[in-house]
Amino acid sequence: MQWENLLSLKRQGDIHKRLRIEQDETRLGFEVDYDRVIFSSAFRSLQDKTQVIPLSQTSFVHTRLTHSLEVSVVGRSLGRQVGKAILQKHPHLKTSHGYQINDFGAIVAAAALAHDIGNPPFGHSGEKAIGDYFLHGKGKRFKNQLSAKQYQDLITFEGNANGFKILTETKNGVEGGLRLSYATLGAFTKYPKESLPKKPTNHIADKKYGVFQSETSFFDEIAYELGLLKRGDNNNMSYSRHPLAYLVEAADDICYTIIDFEDGINLGLIEEEFALEYLIKLVKNNINTEKYHSLKQTTDRLAYLRSLAINTLISEAVQVFLSHEEEILKGTFTSSLLEKSNYTAQIDDIIKISIEKIYQSKEVINKEITGYKILSTLLDTYTTAVENKMNNTERHYDDLVLNTLNIQVNTDSIYNNILAVCHYVSRLTDGKSSQIFQKMNGKF
Repeated sequence: MQWENLLSLKRQGDIHKRLRIEQDETRLGFEVDYDRVIFSSAFRSLQDKTQVIPLSQTSFVHTRLTHSLEVSVVGRSLGRQVGKAILQKHPHLKTSHGYQINDFGAIVAAAALAHDIGNPPFGHSGEKAIGDYFLHGKGKRFKNQLSAKQYQDLITFEGNANGFKILTETKNGVEGGLRLSYATLGAFTKYPKESLPKKPTNHIADKKYGVFQSETSFFDEIAYELGLLKRGDNNNMSYSRHPLAYLVEAADDICYTIIDFEDGINLGLIEEEFALEYLIKLVKNNINTEKYHSLKQTTDRLAYLRSLAINTLISEAVQVFLSHEEEILKGTFTSSLLEKSNYTAQIDDIIKISIEKIYQSKEVINKEITGYKILSTLLDTYTTAVENKMNNTERHYDDLVLNTLNIQVNTDSIYNNILAVCHYVSRLTDGKSSQIFQKMNGKF
């Protein structure tokens, strides 16, 4: 892969090539990507979507929106530091094409800002709830009407693929959705493959999938423009990662490792002194012990350690990326950046505690159970209405339900209709989905 292709400013529908050297320096194309994401309704809805604690009423806890903003800030720092080194190593990118350090930061920041935009209500349990409805619930009735890959899209409903759909889907006459640059869309797609085959290798790009069947043709176009390397066989869509996707992933890994841990402390799920010890282990090579011990409040010590931990992991991720740049460009780098860091043991310890104390806490489990019930009820109501409409057997109740859905029922494709229902449900917030559930149960 070549950096000059990977940094493409092209957008869906472009006729003429966009050259970096001709860009207006006051508002670059990659910065426009960031603006378009942050002003989108899908991004704004993240303020009422779960990060760790579903439906949490405390001000301490991060929502998907605050998490995404933090990931974008970390991503920008990662991108700029890597960009500086890349331009020094490949000076023609600057002298011949006009690329600047901040371009790398802007691409990663925009992709990182959007990285959770496709997540349904109630966090990752929302993805599982949607998949479970089609694998074990009443949605299993659609299996024989779908291809293997279409059905796999549903039973392993994936927020990453849904995010790509949100960013690129033509809606209300607007071609190409947000019309982001292909560089940003490439960096956004951590798993540039379709849902089958499932985990064909141990390569990090095969861990999940990032493109629904409805978007595979467009992703092929993006991959061709960016020069992504084809992986797998001709029967399955699979590409190497865009190199900057590794930085988006690292930014997310850094934030959820440290910030989720901090949320657990603030919620009282993890003992403060116990937690501080684990953070100190992570930053022991960089900590200013005199400054640390001068901080009298535990909250101040926690904030200091959190900041130091994030900076430590940013530097580590940059170093790993630059050390393996050649492998990354060849598509042969198979792990995440932090998996190759010198701090994997400390990170693993923190994540293990977060799983035990936060993700498996009674509060989280109980509210995830509620989320399962809400989403399965919504899916059953909506898919039944769509199915009846397609069969010309709709009842008056179905018509009422369809009037609330912002989708056009396609009489030719059950897959597109069912995926549209999932897409609609996924865009609901925690609060909105709960409100609709109450109405469906006759409560106002």
